[in-house]
Formats: sequence, C-alpha cells, structure tokens
Amino acid sequence: VDFIENQYEQYLRQEQQPVRKGIVDMRVHACLYFIRPNGHTLKPLDVRAMKAIGARVNLIPVIAKADTLSPAALRQFKKRVMDVIDAQSIRIYQPPIESEDEHSMQRNRDIISAMPFAIIGSDKEVRTEDGRLVKGRLYPWGVAEVENDQHCDFKKLRSLLIRTHMLDLISTTEEFHYDKYRITQMKTRKFGEPKLKKADNKKFREEEDNLRARFTEKVKLEENRFRQWEQRLIAERDRLNKDLEQEHNLVKQLESEIEALSNSGSPNGKFFRK
Repeated sequence: VDFIENQYEQYLRQEQQPVRKGIVDMRVHACLYFIRPNGHTLKPLDVRAMKAIGARVNLIPVIAKADTLSPAALRQFKKRVMDVIDAQSIRIYQPPIESEDEHSMQRNRDIISAMPFAIIGSDKEVRTEDGRLVKGRLYPWGVAEVENDQHCDFKKLRSLLIRTHMLDLISTTEEFHYDKYRITQMKTRKFGEPKLKKADNKKFREEEDNLRARFTEKVKLEENRFRQWEQRLIAERDRLNKDLEQEHNLVKQLESEIEALSNSGSPNGKFFRK
C-alpha cells in the first residue's frame, strides 16, 4: 500500500512542476493478488489486504497452483471466494460490459465469470500424449497445460493484462484511483507541500506508542511466566535431588547393616554350615 501511494505521490509532484514535459509514469496500474488454494475460502488477513489494495489500485484476484484442485473443487472454491468478495465489498477490477461491439461484451463477460483466475505456472516444456510440446506440469495421470483454457485461466489473464484491457487498466488508474488520491491530498495539504510522513503524524505516533506499550507489557508477562516456570523447575530439581540423596543414604545404611550382620554371624566374617 505504501509503495502504491508513493508512486502516486511521485506522479503528483511531477504534475505540480512548471514544466510537465517528459513526466515518467511509474504508477501501479494492476496488482495480482495470489490466493492460496488451501482452506475453505479467503482468510481474514486476505480480506483485510484485498480491501486495502483494492481501494488504491486495480486488484485482480488469482488462485495460485490451481492444478492442486480437482475441476469440481476449483469451481466451488472460486464461488466461495467471489461470495466473500461481494459480501465484504472488496473492489476488484472488472472490465466494462457496456459496449457497442457484441464480441467485446461477450469477451468481458467471460473474463468476469472466470474471476478469480485459476493459474498453473511452469517454465518447463513437456510432451503430451498426442505428441505436442507445451509448457505445463507432468503428472502420472497426464499433463496440466499452462495455455489450455480447459486446464486454467492463464490465457484469459495474459490477454487482459497485455492485449485487450491494458489501456482500460491505465485509464481506470488515471480516472479513478489516482484521481481519488490526488483529490484527497489536495484537500489535506497546501499546493506544493510535501506529503506528511507516518513518522510525523500524531495519530500514527500515538498508535506506535500504544503498540510499543502493549508489546512491552506482553514481554513482561512472558518473562514473569518464564521465571515462575524456572522456579518450579528448580524446586522440582531440588526435591528430586533430595529424594535421590535420601535413597542413596538408605542404600548405604542397608549395606552397613548387611555387613554388620555378616560379621556377627560367623568368626572372621564367615558363615558356618551345620
């Protein structure tokens, strides 16, 4: 999030210069958020991260290692992920459906229905049963092909990023995400004034102090718990050593008694048989 906003800030500073020729655009126009294919759906941390990122950049959810799921399990996982995205109002990039071109409309519908994109990654070429050499993963049951729409959504994602929707991603950044950032900054600071850093923000410092205090308190609690545990161990060790010493003394006493009995039962310390 900080990196995304820093790129917006650099672009904003360039726009505020008297000479604006040769502006270098280093803004982030898309962010691929990789979702682990394990678990039931999105984790709470995923939800928080996606909300923060989606509010600042074109967020594109991607299911990594999709070949670890069966087709039925993948469909169910996709549906659960999209249900959480809708329920939590997470903003993700969706291509515009309104178009005079029926082909473009259908292509965009297909892209939206494929989200989150299920991806298989591989840089190795393997040979299929019919003799084709493809990029994919070889398994005992066959080959999972990277560029096969029946196996994963890699081609759809690639097309969206660098072929059919690159300009739309850039324009969405310009007209929505960056514009929102620029308006916020213009409302909160004077023209040409540098952006307030977190370290200079009073609220941030208070938050940091609270976190440090909570961390220190937790460390103290853990140290006390460790000391108590150490004291219990030392007490237990002393008790065991004392018991061991008593047993050792008892053994020595028994040995002395046996020796005394042996000496008193026969002359010269020997027994006589009758």
